[in-house]
Amino acid sequence: MTQSEADPPIPQVPIPERPGSGVEAATMPDPEHAFDDMETDAPQVGIIMGSTSDEERMAAAGEVLAEAGIRYEVRVMSAHRTPDVVADYCKAAQMRGLRVIIAGAGMSAALPGVAAAHTSLPVIGVPILGKSLGGMDSLFAVAQMPPGVPVACMAIDGAKNAGLYAARIIGLLDRGPRD
Repeated sequence: MTQSEADPPIPQVPIPERPGSGVEAATMPDPEHAFDDMETDAPQVGIIMGSTSDEERMAAAGEVLAEAGIRYEVRVMSAHRTPDVVADYCKAAQMRGLRVIIAGAGMSAALPGVAAAHTSLPVIGVPILGKSLGGMDSLFAVAQMPPGVPVACMAIDGAKNAGLYAARIIGLLDRGPRD
């Protein structure tokens, strides 16, 4: 077998001529925004939580989004037990079509802040009522983000409002700038 039979032909990409030659080089769109206008069935909101025990409390966010016709996905990941999973998820979120992340967590509630540290998407934090301190520990953890790591903070167990807030953000993004 000869080389040409073994390998498929390599596509030839034209090399743009030098400036001033009359041929302009094609420009590539920013990869983060290359598919913004594409219609897909991909979820627009990611609902993440630190534990499966948070699913019942976070369900209201999904219910509100479903009523508004907004696609969403639900994932369980821990800022403490699986930090690499959280980082990978958040870094790829925009490329996958997500437009908002809702992060619910109890106790030290690090998940919303870790999510915000790894994405430029809006992150909505939902403090989850824990077994001690009446949820105040998670409320303070979500509300007290350092400069440069913005997280919108809902009330303790405020998943319904998080869903409503995400829907409003998506509505503003879809509507575009007003005249």
